Amino acid sequence: MRKDGKDKNSSKFLSFAAMNNSFLTVVSVLHTPGDMRVLPEFMRGLWPVLQGHFADFEIILVNNCTELSPDEYLRPLDPELKQNIYVLQLSARVNRNHAVVAGLDRANGDYVVVFEPGFYHKPELILDLFAKTREHFDIVYLRGRSRPISLKFRPFYKAFYYILRHYSQLRVDEGAYDTRIISRRALNSLLRLRENLRYMKAIYSIVGYNTAALDTDQKPEWDEEDSFNERFGTSLVAITSYTTFLRSLLLWIFMFSLTFLIAVIVNALKVKFTGVDLLGNVGEPFSGWTFLVVLISVFFAATCLNLYIMSIYLSNIYNEIKQRPLYIIESIKRF
Repeated sequence: MRKDGKDKNSSKFLSFAAMNNSFLTVVSVLHTPGDMRVLPEFMRGLWPVLQGHFADFEIILVNNCTELSPDEYLRPLDPELKQNIYVLQLSARVNRNHAVVAGLDRANGDYVVVFEPGFYHKPELILDLFAKTREHFDIVYLRGRSRPISLKFRPFYKAFYYILRHYSQLRVDEGAYDTRIISRRALNSLLRLRENLRYMKAIYSIVGYNTAALDTDQKPEWDEEDSFNERFGTSLVAITSYTTFLRSLLLWIFMFSLTFLIAVIVNALKVKFTGVDLLGNVGEPFSGWTFLVVLISVFFAATCLNLYIMSIYLSNIYNEIKQRPLYIIESIKRF
């Protein structure tokens, strides 16, 4: 009886494995000492998930914590597990987004999972992401139903995502984590965008393809405050590289300066001819005062106009230098 039950379970396992006859690459960036400390537990939890559900797999660890080596953390692991692990040792610490690209460049899988070490305690999330791709999605990202942010940092996050929504065509989800799965064809298109100033969530949006979110109550184990400085720098890159916010800001400054110019000229002429300003205050005009005020106001408005015009040219030049592809073909159908 036990033998029959065992055979039944075995056939069920083989059937499930056949549904996942894919080569999977897992890319994970070791960015902090905390990522190193959880590495053994992370790998031991990841091993049965990958071995039991995929035909082949590889794990690419990008060591961006250059002051530490992952060797001592990987040494006690099972040799059968270690033969599937590749460690990319960076010579110098780089931006987290650039470290992710280093792993993606070397990924060979049919699907690639960018997995944050902060989710080391929930490796089965990979199966949930992969299952979602079976619904014909090329990119599936993990989205938190709630992302607790310290009260003092909350205004910065709100302002950042407001700018992205209103001054760009990017579709960036405020609740999205960096953990996501990417199909091979979407990854090939993504790697064509060789930008030095990278904000990966914006890159995913530019690439397009069928994208879906997987909602979760799980939260990565990281310290939001410790990473705020780096995230603030990344937000500046995103605003200057992927939005028209600064150009629009210069336009508003020019419009304000033009309004200010008109008000000052009207006020100066009113004081000159009536002795009373726009606010009803009595004033005695001095010789040359009206001309000087009008001249300064004109030059102020002209300077703001020149800055706005220069910002348009610089923005166009900047967009040309980045050499983003004009379009990306997802597929070609023949009838």
